[in-house]
Amino acid sequence: MNTRFLACWLLGAWIAGSLFMILVATQNFRSVDRLLAAPASASLQVAKLGPGEARTFLRYQVSEQNRFYFETWEKIQLALALATLAALTGGGRLALIFAGIMTALLLAESFYLTPEIVRLGRLIDFVPQAAPSPERDHFWKLHGAYSGVELVKLALGFFVSGRLILGRR
Repeated sequence: MNTRFLACWLLGAWIAGSLFMILVATQNFRSVDRLLAAPASASLQVAKLGPGEARTFLRYQVSEQNRFYFETWEKIQLALALATLAALTGGGRLALIFAGIMTALLLAESFYLTPEIVRLGRLIDFVPQAAPSPERDHFWKLHGAYSGVELVKLALGFFVSGRLILGRR
């Protein structure tokens, strides 16, 4: 099999999965607000808890789902990263270097950012939004860093894919 084709396919899977995870994470939290706006069959349970408590509880559940999804996606990304690096070993150095940077960023997410975001997220899940919280402030800083790393990985993935598609044979 052509290793350029394989590397492009792996990078495409990596990019598509990352874009899908962005969609999933944002839509999971929006689903809580959609449910509370029109509770339909959940209206009795929402009424029992009250809208504020129901929102807190549902957002906690969504947070736990997202934590699981991101931790699982990072494991899948690691497999994609290793396979991509292996496919690129016989190709251009620049593509291999950039894929290596993507992998290093993934490792930083997996071993520092995500565990710390998960830890802080669990600490603040039931802290009222109006209450001051240094943990929440730190959580959002790390969340912003994670988002930035994701954007850099995506940009590098698109760049490497472009080089493989448009570059010399």
